[in-house]
Amino acid sequence: MGKYPRNGGSSSENPNKSGGPQRELPIDSQTLSLLPGVASLLRDRGIPFAVVGAAALAVHGVSRSTLDVDLLTLAAECLDAGAWESLRAAGVAVSVRHGGVNDPLAGVVRFTAPGQPPLDLVVGRSRWQEGVLARAREALLEGVRVPVAVPADLILLKLYAGGPQDAWDIAQLLGGAERAALVADVEASLDALPAGCRQFWARILESGRG
Repeated sequence: MGKYPRNGGSSSENPNKSGGPQRELPIDSQTLSLLPGVASLLRDRGIPFAVVGAAALAVHGVSRSTLDVDLLTLAAECLDAGAWESLRAAGVAVSVRHGGVNDPLAGVVRFTAPGQPPLDLVVGRSRWQEGVLARAREALLEGVRVPVAVPADLILLKLYAGGPQDAWDIAQLLGGAERAALVADVEASLDALPAGCRQFWARILESGRG
């Protein structure tokens, strides 16, 4: 499953206090056209979630050539295909992929509609990700107010994913004026992640990328 991290695993939560400025996302409104419906259903059901991925990076000032919209939740009920019937009735295609017993994610729900980029709802299963959702801060994405993961938590998620693009994204997040505080926040939570994530972090810092 393409959304699955390479450094997967689970452990206990260790909160950080990272924040940083957030702003309206300067992108075409069509990019986020699936977001209002998905976010509204999650909120109506009291399901915690946060924007992660490229859209979250853009809120924190890191631009990508592609601007996919990914949401993170820990609510397993989101993997019930019947939960999204109202969106299907509105013409949105919904596909559900379940992770195996040993997969680091419970699954991914993908929403697609003609002429619109897809939106992925990633369903995690690690306790430390509860802190990512709890610390998310509200931001306005083209008129839709949604919780967005803070920079330190985006770094933790990218360490968990462990790919080359993730290393580049981490370096960009660390390139701002708040680098020292951000490093401290990441390292305050790093013990909650698998050992491979800590090794990845050390390589990034040693290589000078961070």
